[in-house]
Formats: sequence, C-alpha cells, structure tokens
Amino acid sequence: MTPPAPNGPGPERTVYTFWFACSLLTYIAVRLTFLLPQLIWPEPEDNIALSGLTCPGLEWLLAHGNLSCNPVQPYESALAMLFGQQADAPFGALRLLGEPATDLDFDARDGFWLCADPVHLRFHHERIILADAGAFEVGGDEARALAAALNQEFADVGRFHVADSRRWYLQLSTSAAFAAPPLSAVAGRRIEAELPADPHNSTLRSWLNEAQMFLHSHPVNASRASTGQPAINSLWLWGAGCLPDISNCGHDGVLSADPLAVGLARAAGIQAHSKPSGLDDVFARTAAGSAQLVVLNDLLAPVIYEDSRGWRTALERLEEHWFAPLRSNLGRRVTGATLITPTIYGLLTWTLKSADRWKIWRRPMSLAALAKSLAQ
Repeated sequence: MTPPAPNGPGPERTVYTFWFACSLLTYIAVRLTFLLPQLIWPEPEDNIALSGLTCPGLEWLLAHGNLSCNPVQPYESALAMLFGQQADAPFGALRLLGEPATDLDFDARDGFWLCADPVHLRFHHERIILADAGAFEVGGDEARALAAALNQEFADVGRFHVADSRRWYLQLSTSAAFAAPPLSAVAGRRIEAELPADPHNSTLRSWLNEAQMFLHSHPVNASRASTGQPAINSLWLWGAGCLPDISNCGHDGVLSADPLAVGLARAAGIQAHSKPSGLDDVFARTAAGSAQLVVLNDLLAPVIYEDSRGWRTALERLEEHWFAPLRSNLGRRVTGATLITPTIYGLLTWTLKSADRWKIWRRPMSLAALAKSLAQ
C-alpha cells in the first residue's frame, strides 16, 4: 500500500518523492538479461578485430557493471543453465521443441532425441577439422534425400528427421547415453578422431563410423563433389535425452531467433518472442515490470570461423541497436541488466543496477585493453 505524501516542502517530502519514483520504476521498467556469446574477441592482439574499435555504450556498461568470471562453458550450456538445466542438458529435444516449422510430423515430447547435425570432416595437418552447415550450403532436397537414405539403411537405430537443412534430429529406438560437446564447441576446430572414451558411447560411436562410410558413398555427395562443394560426410550427435520439465526459470519471456532458446521457453511455459531489432522493439513487445531474456548470438559464427571483420561489423551493429540505447535507458525504462557472455576467457557476467549509472569514478576500458587483461 502506498503511504500518503507528506504535506508541504521539506526533507520528508523529498524522501517520499524519491521513494515513489523508485517504486514506480519497478512497475514501468523491465529487467533484462542478455546472453551474448563471444562478446570479447578471443585474440587480444588481432588488430583487424580490435584496433581503433570504439563502442562507447558497451564500454560504459562493462565499466559500470560488476564482473564475475566462471569456468568456460559452450554457448548452448550457458543458455540451458539460465533455465536451471545442467551443462549437458537434453539439447536435442529442447531445440526440436523450438523449431519454427509448423508442418513437422514428429513431436519433441515423444521419445529420446539427439541433435544429428550434418557436418563436413576434413584432414588438415594430421588432424580432423569439423565444419558445420554454417560454413557451407546444404540444400533442402539434399538433406531430405540423405535422411531418407539413413532411415532406410539404419532403421534399427532410430529415425532421422529434418526440421531444417542445417538442423537434423535422431529419434532413437531406445534411450542411450551419449556424451559429446555441443556443436558450437567443436565447429571450426580440430577434433579427436574418436569421441570421448566412455563405454556408454560405444554403440552409437560404432554406428556413427558406419554412417560416415555410408554418407561418403551416397550419390548426393558425388553430386556435391562434381560442383566443388564439401561432402556431407558425417553427423555431429549431441544433446541426448528426453524433454525435461522446467519450472521457475526466473524469466517472464525470451526474445531470440535460436530454436534452442525458443524450445527452452516453451518447455518452461513462458512466452517466446522472435528476435527483436533493438532495445526499442523489446519495450514495444514486452510488458512493463517483466523480466526478459534476450539472446543475441550474432557474434558466435564470426568467432567460430575466425572472421575478424565479420565480428567487428556485428559488434558495431549491436552497439548501435542495443548497447548505446541500454546505457541511456538504465535507471529509466530498464531497472537492471545482466550481460552474460561465454568466451574463451570464461563465462563472464556483468550485473548492472539502476544506481550503478552514478558510479562516475569507474572509467571505461577499450575492448582491446579488456581482452588483454582477461588473457593474463
């Protein structure tokens, strides 16, 4: 209940006015959590990415926030942890639940699922390099043809489903433990020839070797080779499990284009919005007084594929549409903000409250200087 305002001027009236303004802010402003994978470029000495880069809004936010650093986590694991899930959450069922396609003839709530994403493996200096479908084109007809062939050849294992040419799923006939890191943790990187030496992995690992030989000889890959395209010669199996129950995630809604984020929101029973164009779009589409999770993974692919210029361009867009407006609205239309970024330096979290904007003694640091300090 709101107490009556004191009559007349004086210190009591001033205190009341301040209290009332703070109370009103709680009801009209939003609380925002941002998940921003790879916000800090992983190579501090990379001049293409960092030399002369100025992002005053972001630099101000990082300077005025309170930083905590936790062990390195892949983007997908960091996202799942925001919903109270373990780092090895059942990503297959969760991502499937968030798929935008409306004509799918299968349900994430039924059965045991894995992500079975198409990849290209190649040898480089006696190491195996994995490229996901973000690095090459996969046609819809190609994806469906390969999945149909796999289903015919390996019907005893389970059934493959194509939700998108880049995102495939395997519904196993029986549940099976299968430990493998999320795709973002291995894409564009060297991987070992074998998956982790876990006896629970042995059955699926053996089958995957057979599937690789089958894919290598498939006519789709012969056709791709004739046009100079990389073969779809393997699958990355990860995120095994059944759809979990999620409650009390701490968010009222999620704004993202990532099917995994959308699936987590749906599993938690909260509203999932499409990716917003900027902070003003968040204000227009969400309720005042709510707590929203905004997932912006624009910087992830440039880091995976070592695209310094692409990362810099994407960051400058985020500065214009997100960081500069967030700085202006902190303590006004935003009552508090948390910036979470999985990076090579660790899982970094900056927490900002409305009062932090008055900490004028905190001097912003360039992103190049910040990267160097984190690397030490």
